Amino acid sequence: MSDMIKVIILSIVEGITEFLPISSTGHLILVNHWIEFKGEFVNAFDVIIQFGAILSVICLYFNKLNPFSKRKSMRQKRDTVNLWMKVVAALIPTGIIGVLVGDYLDKLFNPTVVATTLFIGGIAIILLEKRRKYPSIHSIQEMSFTTAFIIGMIQCLAMVPGTSRSAATIIGAMLLGANRQVAAEFSFFLAIPTMAGATVYSLMKTGLHITSSQWILLLVGVIVSFIVALAVIAFFMRYIKKKDFKVFGYYRIILGALILAYFNFMS
Repeated sequence: MSDMIKVIILSIVEGITEFLPISSTGHLILVNHWIEFKGEFVNAFDVIIQFGAILSVICLYFNKLNPFSKRKSMRQKRDTVNLWMKVVAALIPTGIIGVLVGDYLDKLFNPTVVATTLFIGGIAIILLEKRRKYPSIHSIQEMSFTTAFIIGMIQCLAMVPGTSRSAATIIGAMLLGANRQVAAEFSFFLAIPTMAGATVYSLMKTGLHITSSQWILLLVGVIVSFIVALAVIAFFMRYIKKKDFKVFGYYRIILGALILAYFNFMS
């Protein structure tokens, strides 16, 4: 299998899984293992192609995220600034903890850890959806800065591969009173600086060592992940207007069990 085909496969996986509560990092680790796409460049690639997913959020929500739009009233501009301030508040814990422990997490990037966290996260999603509680937060404007900060703390759990940044932030937001739509949108918006920071950090570590052919692979990866993520976000937001997250919980449990069985009994 050529490197270009491997890149396209991984980019499709990234675009599908980045904003669903099923762990993009976990899926990329597993797919990398099966297609045998390895090396220092691959570690950077898995992070940098997230830039395509970031662009998809910016594209779909540009008006909502742009505080300088001439089409907005002053109140709408203030709401947008307020949104970004809450994103920054949620970003603080991730930034601090990421700097403190980021270099010690490499040993966790293996199929057994991914399978275990997929399984546990799936149970958490199902239990969350079975609880009888009506949401109290129906817009990001109704969300307090304290709530945003706590969501950011919960997001730190996603540093363990297989947990899913999307799942952690969505579950955290819903536990704190947000409805599904608000929880999903805040998760999308929080992903922009989180993933942009990870991309820049990865480029700083490996950028000088990336060859011209590898830059082409990265460009293809970003474009493919962007296109796929656009479609997935649109589908996901339509889906959760009528249905809950249980299907993602069951998917995580089944996938986690299959991975544990394969790597412990069949490999």
